[in-house]
Amino acid sequence: MKKLLILGAGTAGTMIANKMSHVLSRDEWKITIVDQEETHYYQPGFLFIPFGIYGENDVIKPKRDYIPPGVEMILSEIELIEPEENRVRLVKDGRILHYDYLIIATGTQPRPDETPGLTEDEWRKSIHDFYTYEGAVALAKTLRTWQGGRMVVNIMELPYKCPVAPLEFIFLADWYFQQRNLRDRVELTLVTPLPSAFTKPRAASLLGNILEEKNINIVTEFYPERVEPDEKLLISYDEVEVPYDLLVTVPVNMGAEVIGRSGLGDELNHVPVDKHTFLSKQYDNIFALGDAAALPTSKAGSVAHFAAEVFVENFLRYIEGQEMLIEFDGHANCFIESGFGKGILIDFNYDVEPLPGKYPLPGIGPFSLLQESEMNHWGKMMFRWMYWNILLKGKEMPITAQMTMAGKWS
Repeated sequence: MKKLLILGAGTAGTMIANKMSHVLSRDEWKITIVDQEETHYYQPGFLFIPFGIYGENDVIKPKRDYIPPGVEMILSEIELIEPEENRVRLVKDGRILHYDYLIIATGTQPRPDETPGLTEDEWRKSIHDFYTYEGAVALAKTLRTWQGGRMVVNIMELPYKCPVAPLEFIFLADWYFQQRNLRDRVELTLVTPLPSAFTKPRAASLLGNILEEKNINIVTEFYPERVEPDEKLLISYDEVEVPYDLLVTVPVNMGAEVIGRSGLGDELNHVPVDKHTFLSKQYDNIFALGDAAALPTSKAGSVAHFAAEVFVENFLRYIEGQEMLIEFDGHANCFIESGFGKGILIDFNYDVEPLPGKYPLPGIGPFSLLQESEMNHWGKMMFRWMYWNILLKGKEMPITAQMTMAGKWS
């Protein structure tokens, strides 16, 4: 019997486990999935927790509820991947798992410890994150009593999960403080290593003024070196200082440490793979999906979804010795919550920048690309139900995995 081993039961790993359980014969294949955590988090929901929009029940479910029958789930940390021997060593009981094919879906995680000064005495006091459940809950508690000052939202390093989330956070902060009649006492600043808030030409031309309209400052091409928590300063490598009263940071994001220990990762512990097929550049029976993969596209749930759709058919060809024909095009789309019950939608891939238009039905929508609308907001809010009930379970979504130009105005 052949063995398929999946490391990680987050978004990508769970989707693949469900899809593979439907297409691989149980008489011929044993599918095992390993994860060290029992809880599955709906990570896009973390954004809404600080503002009291979502609570625990909206973002937390047991992982086992989404692992299909016939797939063995093992709860354990992973000690080491040994690709030369086609095996994985677990921390729990020193167990060794052998595989014929390995899918790495161990994700990427915030690493605030990578930035000097970030996690000292002021962590979760005047310095917060919202990329973890605990961080989002702590920030919600702080915002309930905060009476204003300089709020700085900063990005430590690229790449990071959900690239639009810092923008969404500062837009929601603008809305939140206006709702509480505190906006005139809050100075909002976005600090980014990018050259602008929207780096692609069409997006910049259509949305470039939105921060100015919302009275949000932006500091660009800022590469943080350290935080001085006592002086409340964010300091760059060239000693430029940004003062704050409340710092909301997107920490350095890194892949799982076991990827580095096993010699399978780049400098950030993400697995180098072919960007179209997800096949490891080192081993011909290892694939990496989702945020664990070093791909030149967004580390976002939509990428994991579209990649999984392409991967399944390709994998079935690959195990039969056939050439992988379907190539992932880097398709991603993201709803950008912009506050006041409105949102923006972007849809793009490796080669095509976000363009205006209607999505997913050409000329009809109901969603508008690169345009603020109430329908886009409701699309963002409805997606949570789709995530738990359709996407995570590996069911078909009414959206093509490959990006289409239909409905876009180029």
